[in-house]
Amino acid sequence: MTTLSVTTWSLEQTSPTDLRPAAVPEGDVRVVRSEVPSPEFSRFLYASVGGDIRWTDRLSWSYARWQEHLEQPGVETWVAYDRGTPAGYVELEAQDEGVVEILYFGLLPAFRGRRIGGHLLSYGVARAWDLADRRPGVKPTTRVWLHTCSKDGEHALDNYLRRGFRLFDTKVEDEPDVATPGPWPGAYSA
Repeated sequence: MTTLSVTTWSLEQTSPTDLRPAAVPEGDVRVVRSEVPSPEFSRFLYASVGGDIRWTDRLSWSYARWQEHLEQPGVETWVAYDRGTPAGYVELEAQDEGVVEILYFGLLPAFRGRRIGGHLLSYGVARAWDLADRRPGVKPTTRVWLHTCSKDGEHALDNYLRRGFRLFDTKVEDEPDVATPGPWPGAYSA
């Protein structure tokens, strides 16, 4: 089995004033919360956004596992739509002591490079900071964090830094080099 050297960067914001919003893209781009937990839709977003960048950790999840995750009180999915078509998403998870993790963020390949990513990330980070306003029992946010890696899009790390995130950890590890899964077999060529 071949391996791939992967660099993982962990980043954080510790105040809502850290957020440096991106400009709103031109056209009919909207960001909407997916309020009804839908394993089918969430798996579609996950596989479609992560298919060409080797997101594989959730591909084996059962329907029940997806449902259980999505029904947690501090989990939210925000979806960007370009003219009514899903373009990308950001998934938030409230953790202990007012910490919110951005679990997943990204765009479907056809929507990359259109200035939607900075806007979606800005919107998602703002929703991480005000998550407790929508979720009874969730503590007010004191820290928003995430990790990205060298497998993610070439502009991912720069986008996070431009939005005001600060690097707090870097790790390099070898991982198995898995075939790019795509949203369906053969969707992306290597």
